[in-house]
Amino acid sequence: MDPKSHSRAAQVAYQDLLRMHLDEAASEIVGSIEERHRNGRIYLYDRFRIGTEMKSRYLGEDSPHLRDRLTRAADLKAEAQERKKRMSRLARVLRSEGMIGTDRETGSLLLAFARAGVFRLGGTLIGTGAYALYQGELGVRFDSDELAQTGDIDFASFERLSVALGDRVEEKPGDILQTMKFVPVPGVFDRQVWKWRQSGGEAMVEFLTPAFGEEDVKPLPALGVSAQSLNYLNFLIAEPMHALALYRSGVLVQIPRPERYGIHKLIVASRRLGGPDEAKARKDRAQAEFLIRILAEDRPDDLAEAYEHALSQGPRWRERIASSLGRMPATKDLLRGLS
Repeated sequence: MDPKSHSRAAQVAYQDLLRMHLDEAASEIVGSIEERHRNGRIYLYDRFRIGTEMKSRYLGEDSPHLRDRLTRAADLKAEAQERKKRMSRLARVLRSEGMIGTDRETGSLLLAFARAGVFRLGGTLIGTGAYALYQGELGVRFDSDELAQTGDIDFASFERLSVALGDRVEEKPGDILQTMKFVPVPGVFDRQVWKWRQSGGEAMVEFLTPAFGEEDVKPLPALGVSAQSLNYLNFLIAEPMHALALYRSGVLVQIPRPERYGIHKLIVASRRLGGPDEAKARKDRAQAEFLIRILAEDRPDDLAEAYEHALSQGPRWRERIASSLGRMPATKDLLRGLS
C-alpha cells in the first residue's frame, strides 16, 4: 500500500508549530551569548549572573537559524503570550487533521525530560518513539498499528559531547522516572543503572550511547545518567533534528534524521538473531522499508548520502545491510536506483 500524505493544512500547521517551539526556547535566554570552540565546532551558551556567581546554560551548536532566533530573543519574549495561544490552536488543527498524538504516559515523560533539559543537552529520542514523530516531519499518515509502542522508550547521546558541554540537566532523569513510578534496574554484573522499568507495567526506559568496539556502560554527565554503549549507534544519532511530540501544545524533542533511521534499522535488524528478537527484526525491516520508500521519492539525495556513508564504514557494515536487504528485494532495488 502506498503511503498517504497528510493534508497541506496539517503539514503547514506542523512546521509552524515546530518553528514556534524553537522561538519559545530562544526567548528564554536571560544573559549574553557565549561561544565555546571545540574540535572545529562552535557551541553557544547563555551566560548570566546569579548573585556573585556566573553561570552558563548550553543553548545548542551554532547555526544560522539559532543565531537568528537569539538576536530576536527580546522580541520573541514579548510575543510569548500570543505565541502560546497560537501554539494551542495549531495543536488542535493537527489533531483534527488526523495526526496521531503521543499517549499520556509517554507525553508526560517527554515533557518532563524537555523541561529538565535532556534534549537541549544532547539527548535524542530513538526507537519507535522517534519513528512515530516522522509523520510530522515527512507529512505522511501512519496507521495506529505501526505506532504501537513496544513498551520501550529509548534515549541516546554521545559520551564525548555529554562530557564536553560543561552543563547539566536541571533535574536528573532518574529522579523524574522514580516520581513517575519507574524503578531502576541495576546491571547484573556492575550494578550500574541505565534502564528503568515501570512499576506494575511493561514500559521500560533505557539510555544508550555509541560504542566503538566493546559494548559496556558509560557515563553521560550532562544528563546525569549512565548509558549502555552500542556499536553502530553513532551513525544513527549524528546530526539529530528537532521534532514535535503531539502532547498538549506540543513537546520539543530531538530525534535522528529519517534517512539515518531507515538505514540504521537495516543494520539493527541483522543483529537480532532468532527467538523473541525475530519479531523485533521484522518490525525493524518494516520501519526501514516504509521510510526508505518515502525518502526515495521525496528526499533521494539525503537518502543516498546516508546509504553511501553507511556502506563506506567498512565490510561489517556492508554485510549487515546486505543481510537485511536480502529479505527486502523492493527496498534493495530502491536503494540501488539512487546512484
